[in-house]
Amino acid sequence: MDRNDYYGGESASLNLTQFFRKFRPNQSPPTDLGRDRDYAVDLIPKFIIASGELVKILVHTDVLRYLEFKQIAGSFVYKNGKISKVPSTEVEAVRSPLMGLFEKYRAKKFFEFLQGWKEEDPATHQGLNLDKDSMRKVYQHFGLEPGTQDFIGHALALYLDDDYINKPARETYERIVLYTTSMARWGKSPYIYPLYGLGELPQSFARLSAIYGGTYMLDKPIDEIVLNKDGSFEGVRSGAETVRAKMVIGDPSYFGAGKEAEGGKLRVVEDGKVVRAICLLKHPIPGTEESDSVQIIIPQNQVNRRNDIYIAMVSSTHKVCADNIYVAIVSTIVETSAPENEIQPGLHLLGSIYDKFVTVSPIYTPVADGKQDHIYITRSYDATSHFETVVEDVQDVFKRVMGKDLELKKRESDAEQ
Repeated sequence: MDRNDYYGGESASLNLTQFFRKFRPNQSPPTDLGRDRDYAVDLIPKFIIASGELVKILVHTDVLRYLEFKQIAGSFVYKNGKISKVPSTEVEAVRSPLMGLFEKYRAKKFFEFLQGWKEEDPATHQGLNLDKDSMRKVYQHFGLEPGTQDFIGHALALYLDDDYINKPARETYERIVLYTTSMARWGKSPYIYPLYGLGELPQSFARLSAIYGGTYMLDKPIDEIVLNKDGSFEGVRSGAETVRAKMVIGDPSYFGAGKEAEGGKLRVVEDGKVVRAICLLKHPIPGTEESDSVQIIIPQNQVNRRNDIYIAMVSSTHKVCADNIYVAIVSTIVETSAPENEIQPGLHLLGSIYDKFVTVSPIYTPVADGKQDHIYITRSYDATSHFETVVEDVQDVFKRVMGKDLELKKRESDAEQ
């Protein structure tokens, strides 16, 4: 059940008329933006890492047959006022303008270490223990500068903050290997993106669920979460109809979103805010080699913040807008009382902006795991421009509902495609 008349909820893809109706109800789209049907603008665009967990889920569930993907052309990182391609191999490290001559040599050694690591061969470990030694110790071992640590931790390992530095290096190693193997698979960047926007993902799951007897109801208002006398879930009421079930799974907006829910019980709490600016451009982002699509990460330390700033850009190549239009979104976690000012470093990189639509959205998290009342609630979407944190939430919900980890069986022939 979805209260909206389109697929995807908070992360829907809207045509031009729907998009303006949402952000500027009293204004019609300018005619020079082209045809309405050429647009599928993501409200929360996120890229899919090619060898990541979401691709495994899409392969496992067979949803992949309904989707067509295209590569994101470039992955960039911001350092010292400039954007540069993210190096992911020792060869790219040597060519990268991100580092000076001696630092390139040290980074080359670091990447060689990662690529040469063999679990069963201590000679490849250089005296380091990934399960005991912190990432800080690994960085120190190779003598890497703070700026190099920034792009490794945030643009390769995709960490949201610097807490990882003091934790065992194993997870960071695995995250970097995921990035580099995804990169090796596709070449220009490790990211892929569905044609016609992210709204295709829920639409494809809906098609598959129909085959197995599932029913997907759009434009269906949810008026009440009906509870049993003991406070556990009984059903969902929409108008005069009530559907009953053993459990319910949903996003925070259906369960009070910070307010007291049915029975006076608080089900979700606000855990920060995300500011997003959806920008329409008539040119590629400067300094990205005229790329038709990019991800740019601005590490927190580069702009004296606690959270990274993310930029994701797509274009008509991905069937989400008219020719010669580029859709870029800049997002971060809000840290001050002036959210739009916080994304200025990202907006500045875009060059001339044709139009801009800014939103500030609360991040809600469930207060309980749902096992008591059979009400299982997801987290709100964060500021990242990739799906890895969303997948972690999906896996968490699966474990809460089923009582075991989500295990994905490989379908090699599909995965290779």
